[in-house]
Amino acid sequence: MSLLPKIKLLEEKHNKAELGGGQARIDKQHAAGRKTARERIEDLLDPGTFVETDKFVTHHCTDFGMEKNKILGDGVVTGYGKIDGRLMYVFAQDFTVFGGSLSRTNADKIIKVMDLAMKMGAPVIGLNDSGGARIQEGVESLAGYADIFYRNVRSSGVIPQISAVLGPCAGGAVYSPAITDFILMVKETSYMFVTGPDVIKTVTNEEVTMEDLGGAMTHNQTSGVAHFTAEDDEQAMMMIRELMSFLPSNNLEDPPRKVCTDDLEREEPSLDDVIPTDPNKPYNMMDIILPTIDDGHFLEVQPHFAKNIIVGFARIAGRPVGIVANQPAALAGVLDINSSVKAARFVRFCDAFNIPLVTFEDVPGFLPGTAQEFGGIIKHGAKLLYAFAEATVPKITIITRKAYGGAYDVMSSKHIGADYNFAYPTAEIAVMGPDGAVNIIYRNKLEDDEARKKAVSDYRENFASPYKAAELGYIDEIIFPHNTRKKLIQALEMTQNKSESNPPKKHGNIPL
Repeated sequence: MSLLPKIKLLEEKHNKAELGGGQARIDKQHAAGRKTARERIEDLLDPGTFVETDKFVTHHCTDFGMEKNKILGDGVVTGYGKIDGRLMYVFAQDFTVFGGSLSRTNADKIIKVMDLAMKMGAPVIGLNDSGGARIQEGVESLAGYADIFYRNVRSSGVIPQISAVLGPCAGGAVYSPAITDFILMVKETSYMFVTGPDVIKTVTNEEVTMEDLGGAMTHNQTSGVAHFTAEDDEQAMMMIRELMSFLPSNNLEDPPRKVCTDDLEREEPSLDDVIPTDPNKPYNMMDIILPTIDDGHFLEVQPHFAKNIIVGFARIAGRPVGIVANQPAALAGVLDINSSVKAARFVRFCDAFNIPLVTFEDVPGFLPGTAQEFGGIIKHGAKLLYAFAEATVPKITIITRKAYGGAYDVMSSKHIGADYNFAYPTAEIAVMGPDGAVNIIYRNKLEDDEARKKAVSDYRENFASPYKAAELGYIDEIIFPHNTRKKLIQALEMTQNKSESNPPKKHGNIPL
C-alpha cells in the first residue's frame, strides 16, 4: 500500500494551517499595514530556524455554532527558533483567525511554550495582535489568560520576556505584556487599553480616539507603559533582535559579549569641554555617554518618557552594560515621580539579568511642588533608592557635576553599595546648591552683596567640590573627563568577578 495519500494529506494540512483565516483576511491584514503572524516570525528569527509546535490544534467550543467553525492552529502560531544563533521561544497571535482572540486551546499552546522556555532557560517573545478574550468561550478564555499571567510572574527575573503589541490589545490581553520586561509598540497600528473608547464614552462621557487613548505614542510618552516605538512591523522585529543582543538567555548566564573593535585606550578630549563653567547652564548628557561607550552605539529605553533621566543598553569593551544617567537638558536633570519609576524598573531588570550598571550623575535634587508631593514622590523616589541598594551587579558611578541632597544618595552613591565612584573635577557634592546653603546658614545676616558673593564662593570651594568627598573616601577617584572610557573599562574589569548576595528572604517589600 502506498504512503502517498497520507503524505499528501499531511501536506494539505500544513498548507491549510499556514493559510490561517484565509487569503481574504490575510489581504485585509496587509491593507491595514500589518504583517501576518508567520511573516513577523520570519522577520524576527534567523532564517530557517523556526520550528512550529501545535500547528494542527483546534478549539473545543461547541456553543454558538463554533463546532462548525474550526481552523487549524486556532489563532496563535507557537514554537521556537534562534536569534543570532541563540534559542528563543515565540508565540504570535494570528488576527486572521477569530481576530486573534484567546480560546482555551489557544492559551494552552502559549502555556506550553512558556513552560518549555522556563525548563530550557530561554527567553520568550510574544507578538500580540488580539481582539481579547473569545467571548463564545466565556470563563474558559478568562482562565486561559490567568494561566498565562501566572507563568509571566513565575518567569519574571528568570528568563527575559519581551512583548510586541502589533495590533489592538484590550481588556485582559494587556496584563500579560504589562508583566513582561519590555513592551514594544508600532505607530498607528497598535493599541493598548483596559477599556476601549466606547465603554469610556458610556461610563464617563469622555470622547477619545483609539490612538489618543492607547496608541504607541500615548504609552511611550505619557503613560510610560511601553518602552520602544517602531514605524512598522518589520522595524519592530529588528528592534527586538537588537534588544536581545544585550540580554542573557536566563538569570544564571552572563549577557553575551561581542568582540570589541573600538580602541580600549581611546581618550576623548571633547569631554573636557562638555560641562559649562556656569553651573546653571544645561548640557546634553548624551555628549558624555556616546563618546564613552563602544562605537557610540546606545539602545535607549523609553526615550520619550521622563526625559530628565536616560536609561538604556550599551557595550563597554564588548561587554553589555545598563546605563542610568540624569539629563541636565530636561528639567535640569531633577528626579521626579516618572523618572524615579522609569530608572528603578530598569535598574531591577539589569540586576535580575547580571548586567552591570553604570550611572552618570548630575542631579540638583528632587522636583519640588504640590503635584509631586501629592503624587507620592517620597514613595516613588524610594523605589529608585531601593532598586540601587538591592542590586548586587557591579555598580559604577560617575558624578559629572551636581550631586545635591538626598538625590546624591539615591543615584548609586558609595553609601548604598556602589563599587567604584568617580567624579569629574567639575563635580559639586553637597547638601544643596551654594546659593540656597548661604541663605540658610547666614539667614540675611550678610551686610551687602559683596559679602554674600564671598560666602557663596567659599561654600562652593569648601563643600561643593569633589575634594571633600574624596578626602572622606566617598569618591574613589577624581578623573580627567577625557579618560572616562579608559577608567570605566578598568572599573568594569576590576568588578567582573563581583560576588555579593542579599540576606536570605522570600523577597523584599519595595515601596510600590
